[in-house]
Amino acid sequence: MKPRRLLLFLLVLTVVLIFLALPVFADGSGEEHQSFVHGTFWALLPPIIAIVLALITKEVYSSLFIGILSAALLYANFRPVNAFTTMFTDGFISSLADGWNVGILIFLVVLGIIVCLMNKAGGSAAYGEWASKRIKTRKGAILATFGLGVLIFVDDYFNCLTVGNVMRPITDKHKISRAKLAYLVDATAAPICMIAPISSWAAAVVGVVEGYDGFELFVRAIPYNLYSLLTIAMIIFIALVGIDYGPMRKHEENALKGDLYTTPDRPFEDQENQVHSGKGKVRDLVLPVAILIVLCVVGMLFTGGFFEGETIQSAFANSDASLGLSLGSTLALIIVIIYFLARRVLSFNECMECLPNGFKAMVPAILILTFAWTLSGLTNLLGAGEFVSGIFHDSTATIFLPAIVFIVAAGMSFATGTSWGTFGILLPLVVGVFSNASQTPELLIISISACLAGAVFGDHCSPISDTTIMSSTGAMCNHINHVSTQLPYAITVAAVSFVGYILAGLVQSAWVILPASIAVLFAVLYIIKLTTRNKVRA
Repeated sequence: MKPRRLLLFLLVLTVVLIFLALPVFADGSGEEHQSFVHGTFWALLPPIIAIVLALITKEVYSSLFIGILSAALLYANFRPVNAFTTMFTDGFISSLADGWNVGILIFLVVLGIIVCLMNKAGGSAAYGEWASKRIKTRKGAILATFGLGVLIFVDDYFNCLTVGNVMRPITDKHKISRAKLAYLVDATAAPICMIAPISSWAAAVVGVVEGYDGFELFVRAIPYNLYSLLTIAMIIFIALVGIDYGPMRKHEENALKGDLYTTPDRPFEDQENQVHSGKGKVRDLVLPVAILIVLCVVGMLFTGGFFEGETIQSAFANSDASLGLSLGSTLALIIVIIYFLARRVLSFNECMECLPNGFKAMVPAILILTFAWTLSGLTNLLGAGEFVSGIFHDSTATIFLPAIVFIVAAGMSFATGTSWGTFGILLPLVVGVFSNASQTPELLIISISACLAGAVFGDHCSPISDTTIMSSTGAMCNHINHVSTQLPYAITVAAVSFVGYILAGLVQSAWVILPASIAVLFAVLYIIKLTTRNKVRA
């Protein structure tokens, strides 16, 4: 069946199923509006619809729109006019009126403009030529991409877009597929931020833990954050051993033949013509990126009160990452323009031409993010968080609690596309279960880390996750290609992590659990390598 026909069939089937389920909720009433499905499994139906459609049809915009439409219908109790109004008042307009979201969009646009400036000035081409003389192999290009991702640990949004744009010329030269680059970017961004004590993620975690020293809990949970640590270990292993499996294998084989995209959809291919060589030097890329990094960090510290006497730790804990990135990137843009004008590699008119061109480069990411935020907001109105947290709260098997927390957090993060929202809901519940934490302090730490790890996993592989969207944008990769190729890799690490958390509830020692989990992961990957090699020979 063709994708378009399948999409239409699934849309009709979805609407029919929802209307068939309507009588189940028909007895609801009340003065204050609340959906009949509030806090039930049906609240998760819209994101599930969007995700399934996106993976099947390989088309993200219509899939997200259908998910939004189904969410609006459920929230409005199937009143068409109210549903249409809800899509905009509580959906699109609400998501675009949110200060955090607007700040991220500003950062996206500014970064697109800076990248356009570096390309037009010849800095990207010069850096690619310089790096190609020093990075001789595909393995070196993969490890270099990973290394840059580790260095930019302050914020995952900034990490996704910066690493992809800086390393893309190098990975292209060594015939690494765009899907593989997107995976390397995505698999480094959130996991490295989740184990960095000084990052926007650490600040978010510290902010939702009450009654304890949140920063101490975060640091103690790092050795138990199996998904983040095992993902980093997996990148190193597949780079050194040279293993690819699942859809990624086909993408890498095609890349070696010269096709970096594999699928007919090449939404960013025309932007490669914007990379110019000429007067540009390596410093015309390195210096703007350094200015951007420094000023974005300063911007985050500024919003956290660092210049008003707060410590670095407190400033990061209280920072507004969205506002800080907007302030820092905008100031960096002004300085970069002045720099290129002073270097006389770009004229004033050429700099101004990059403003709309940089914006246009980010339009696909802006559209997908807006749709994803709208779907997430409507899903929250349906009480998806209450339903998921209710499942978790009913769990009484304390020893297996870390594994249960990991699964629940992963499912919620995958369905809603937000890790911050996931641990914002679940972490207080985890702490509440261990109200008498003096008796089981280590199990509390393990359960907290399981919540964070599960949130990262769901966020990592969800098609509607903002970091997943930004990773495909930074790598200039088709979004659904990125999701489908990295999913087997993410599931492999998650399966090993789940087993690790079962053992952690029994052993409760990071010195045992972490090395054992890494050994199991390497064994699984080695078996996969032998299996895929045998298939090729056959």
